[in-house]
Amino acid sequence: QVQLVESGGGLVQAGGSLRLSCAASGSNFSSNTMGWYRQAPGNQREVVATITSGGPTTYADSVRSRFTISRDNAKNTVYLQMNSVKAEDTAVYYCTSQTYAYSSPSWGQGTQVTVSS
Repeated sequence: QVQLVESGGGLVQAGGSLRLSCAASGSNFSSNTMGWYRQAPGNQREVVATITSGGPTTYADSVRSRFTISRDNAKNTVYLQMNSVKAEDTAVYYCTSQTYAYSSPSWGQGTQVTVSS
């Protein structure tokens, strides 16, 4: 079982930047697909970005060109660089780790991001 710990959340002004980190423990980090999801109050949880073991990435349309997901397999860590943040980016951000496409992902505890306008 993978343990995931997110960090880097906080309060940021609109237009600013923030970098989230997710440290993973356990085996197979480099072979897992990692992802970032978010959930705003009253909204369903939604995918923000994913990165496969080989490096290809996907992004939600709402964050494309503003956010960048990356991974450091030597550090068992995945990052989410958030630039030009908007008030609508306010949410709890969760890190996920998935071994197979059909397997249930592991989830972190979440980190709060609040964007002030």
